Amino acid sequence: MPTTRRQQAIQEGKIKDEPPVEKAAPASKGRVRKTSTASAGKGRKKTKHEEEMDVDESEVKKTAKKEGGEEEESKPEVGEKRDAPDVGTIERGHIYFFYRPRVQLEEAHSIDDIKNFHMLLLPRPPAFTDSSSSKSIKDANVDKADPEDIEREEMNVVSRGADAVPAPEPTEFKKKKYRLITVGKKHLPNPEHGGVGKGRKEMFWAIVTAVGDDLSSLEKGLGEKTYETKTRSTRHEAPARLVARGGYAIVNAPASTPSQRETHLGYHVSHPSPAELDPSSDNEVQTALGIFNASSFVIQVKNPSAPAMNPAQSHTKGPEYPQWIMEKVFGVGGARGRENYGLRFASCETPELLDYKGAQILLLAARDGETGLEASLGEGRGDALTEIELEESHESFQKVFEELGFDAEVFPAEALEGKWA
Repeated sequence: MPTTRRQQAIQEGKIKDEPPVEKAAPASKGRVRKTSTASAGKGRKKTKHEEEMDVDESEVKKTAKKEGGEEEESKPEVGEKRDAPDVGTIERGHIYFFYRPRVQLEEAHSIDDIKNFHMLLLPRPPAFTDSSSSKSIKDANVDKADPEDIEREEMNVVSRGADAVPAPEPTEFKKKKYRLITVGKKHLPNPEHGGVGKGRKEMFWAIVTAVGDDLSSLEKGLGEKTYETKTRSTRHEAPARLVARGGYAIVNAPASTPSQRETHLGYHVSHPSPAELDPSSDNEVQTALGIFNASSFVIQVKNPSAPAMNPAQSHTKGPEYPQWIMEKVFGVGGARGRENYGLRFASCETPELLDYKGAQILLLAARDGETGLEASLGEGRGDALTEIELEESHESFQKVFEELGFDAEVFPAEALEGKWA
């Protein structure tokens, strides 16, 4: 006897008796539906569209994983923070200015009688790292001192702007790193006036003409010369004249974007003394050469791969920079700038740019005077440099020549006193 309405309908022939359809177990959250996938594989063949979807999904996952990994690895290399130069003092040292009289002239009586005007840079470590130039707790019983206390004490004695103060120049040896930079206009750009156009300041070319680590070779290069030429027979050049000596610092100014990067080279003269460099004093040599008591420039370096600015430069052999400088500083290959050669000029963000003979430099006058020096170098550096150079101004001219290892009898010293020689 039928017990349900369905059984009654089947008995009466109204519906057919069919086996019940087995229901698939519901999938739980967060789990793959293995049962349906397995039955699809066994029960029927996948359509072409389904196969393509499986392949694409798999490739997308692989590509996403690969790109994600590559992107994560490449960030330190191309990120702005990784490539940005150090901010602050990147070099400090002592600066010397020379001029050489024109060929066949024993003396110069004006700037018209000058053949070359040079800046000589002798890099030095900071004064606070030099044991002979600073007093520390090393004078005490260091053996019993805690290393952390020593480091803390040394940090406490470093005053504001001290990273721009060079250690004293040693006089007992000639093995020193140096760069000789020749200024094209035979005098320094004037921070007060002289630029082309309203409000513009003077901008001069300069070139690194010599780089070395032994002042003996420099002394020979700046000394007296006699040589033969095919057209003018014997030619004679008098030795170079030392015009001024002081301290310098090269500082990278803070910048929010790469295009705002600026590197400043600031100096303060110790010899002649500030009193001798006063405008009211008789210092016609320093005045003619544009040497102020204190001054600063924005310094840029030309990309040797960029086209020459004028026909004369096209015949000048440029520096042979390593690949990392060409890529990181100038952006060769399109990393920086709009051209494949990168930037035409770059700020001198690393002093290594000046370590190659033939490097072409652009000097843009910034500020003059001690106040201007502090404004350019910032954070007390100009004031600190001023203070140390005022102290060193009491040293004799003989001491200055000893720093260079030059014979004062061979190199006339009259120019240091503001007189043409």
